[in-house]
Amino acid sequence: MSASLATVSYIGATILFILSLGGLSNPETSRRGNLYGIIGMTIAVLATVFGPRVTMAGIPWIIGAMVVGGGIGLYAARVVKMTQMPELVALMHSLVGLAAALVGFASYIDTSNPLAGAEKSIHEVEIYLGILIGAVTFSGSIIAFGKLSGKIGGKPLLLPARHWMNLMGLLVVIIFGWQFLHAESVSAGMIALTVMTVISLLFGIHMVMAIGGADMPVVVSMLNSYSGWAAAATGFMLSNDLLIVTGALVGSSGAILSYIMCRAMARNFISVIAGGFGTGGGAPAAASGDVQPAGEVVAVSAAETAELLREAKNVIIVPGYGMAVAQAQHTVYEITQHLREKGVNVRFGIHPVAGRMPGHMNVLLAEAKVPYDIVFEMDELNQDFPNTDVAMVIGANDIVNPAAQDDPNSPIAGMPVLEVWKAKTSIVMKRSMASGYAGVDNPLFYKENNRMLFGDAKKMLEEVFVALKS
Repeated sequence: MSASLATVSYIGATILFILSLGGLSNPETSRRGNLYGIIGMTIAVLATVFGPRVTMAGIPWIIGAMVVGGGIGLYAARVVKMTQMPELVALMHSLVGLAAALVGFASYIDTSNPLAGAEKSIHEVEIYLGILIGAVTFSGSIIAFGKLSGKIGGKPLLLPARHWMNLMGLLVVIIFGWQFLHAESVSAGMIALTVMTVISLLFGIHMVMAIGGADMPVVVSMLNSYSGWAAAATGFMLSNDLLIVTGALVGSSGAILSYIMCRAMARNFISVIAGGFGTGGGAPAAASGDVQPAGEVVAVSAAETAELLREAKNVIIVPGYGMAVAQAQHTVYEITQHLREKGVNVRFGIHPVAGRMPGHMNVLLAEAKVPYDIVFEMDELNQDFPNTDVAMVIGANDIVNPAAQDDPNSPIAGMPVLEVWKAKTSIVMKRSMASGYAGVDNPLFYKENNRMLFGDAKKMLEEVFVALKS
């Protein structure tokens, strides 16, 4: 393939990537956006492999690597459950960071095309920053994988004088960066690179360990942004325009998404990085601040839940991570379909940070064939809860916690939440009275108009469905 044809292919791939991002911004066009991305990546890979910069001797190695990587990807796509998607995404981000760091070292060691003067300095700055971003992304993503998969607790690790430690690390990175740029030999430069890489890896670990479980959706989008900038840095090192553009698209879109996530949690990005809140969950938590839960928890059966739904005219369903764990989305759709056939107005309310990653609930509902036109964002539905007969919460906790509005001392104070307690009756489905990922108690459970349906979400919903049909 000639250089001009490869350039045209890169331009076409860039356009397709932009169209892909545009398509992915809406559930109804997401399939088309995904297709654009697949076609664009296929064109990009072919243009690179058969372009002028790859020799015939290198093609078998590249094809072999693609077969191995593609095989692993196909296997993962078949065996990874939807509940494991957040940690899989974090793991994929770590691979991008690792690739950027390795490319940086390889680019520095490569002496086949010696540079001099300003061009050499610029290239070395690209290498240094590329490895820095890649190392932080790699280690941070590994820790995020551990937290999301439950292998590492969700409680933030806040070391004494952690901010001073980060500042000292940054100063050391800058000092060794100066030494790297003025190294007289490759071996001398490698020492500076190695020290910087170790510090960057430690910083990535420290940064994500300090972020609490309740902030993990922000972490996922933040690491997505980092992986994009790591890819862009790799593009600069390899003088690959398409990689630069693609990395910039991913980096900027991830940064915007992080901002949206932070706004949805009434947090700012700096406070998340400085140390988030949250626990590992799984244990009842005492109420925070001055506002104590009042009232008694009223449990209901599946049959009583079915009767409430049967008598309702307007129903709003709020899905959460518990629905994903129980794989209950298909049963939810069956109940939704049955109620709609009976003339009940059923809608879904999605909080921006529901689940463990952005869009987690949307993906689950789409998998279950829930129509897009009855799935609404929080801002579109909150004003409708006072006119709702039944608000059904399936495995959600922090995103429906009234303490965010009522308790100024709560860790989630000010966080926008779905106001399910304003419905005529709210039904919360949970396995137990355990706290959510933020580790704070939920006064919703004790309100007079709230009912608790305890048990596995899928099993209980199947019982509700049977009772509805009988």
